[in-house]
Amino acid sequence: MSEVLSERSKQVRRDAIDLSLANGGYHYGGSFSCADILVNLFDRIMGPDDRFILSKGHGCWVYYVLLRELGFNPLLEGHPHYDPNNGVFCTAGSMGHGFPTAIGQALARKLKKEPGTVYVLIGDGEAQEGTTWESLLIAGHLKLDNLVVIVDNNNIQGSGYVDKIMPVVDPLIGAALNSGWTITEMDGHDDDAWEQFEVLDGYMINHNSPHLIVAHTIKGRGVSFMENQPKWHSNWLGGEMLEKARKELT
Repeated sequence: MSEVLSERSKQVRRDAIDLSLANGGYHYGGSFSCADILVNLFDRIMGPDDRFILSKGHGCWVYYVLLRELGFNPLLEGHPHYDPNNGVFCTAGSMGHGFPTAIGQALARKLKKEPGTVYVLIGDGEAQEGTTWESLLIAGHLKLDNLVVIVDNNNIQGSGYVDKIMPVVDPLIGAALNSGWTITEMDGHDDDAWEQFEVLDGYMINHNSPHLIVAHTIKGRGVSFMENQPKWHSNWLGGEMLEKARKELT
């Protein structure tokens, strides 16, 4: 696992804390586990014809930071609300809906011969939902080579550790292999690994397959007392802990 966060990664985490505190002050763990995934997607991988869907709604604060940097003004709540004029293409309150929504949007682009890739970020706990498995089979069958599904594999969901509640990532990889997907496992916090993904993305398009990326991450990454702690799925941040978090991210 990458040991050092870039200044850019620290900056979006700091901004996410400020944005969250002004709008409730929670959901840091999931936002920080996917922060480096989102930074790499928004800063270096996605182009003007591409689309992003955040299915794991609890990762919303870094997402909002990046949208606001692009000039959008999304509704700042604990889960994204559908607002395409502000870069939000799926409501993500209930888990498991972003993946099938992404399939519909990727298929529509295929049918209309429109360019661009649809990226969707799901959580590993969220992957326990039945809609994930149905979507996996459908996308493989349709050979949606304009679809990239990223699993934020931090091994923590709202009620505890994923591998204790219901292990899901290895079975998901097996099902994807049997359904014709291209599969990549990577360190989700490693910028160099994301640079390699840009090459793999071209491979996917040339082989008529959707792409599943299992990004191994740490819940709460970047703030020592949050890392790998289930309570920081939804804990409020304030007082001395707030000051410590800010100090660690400078």
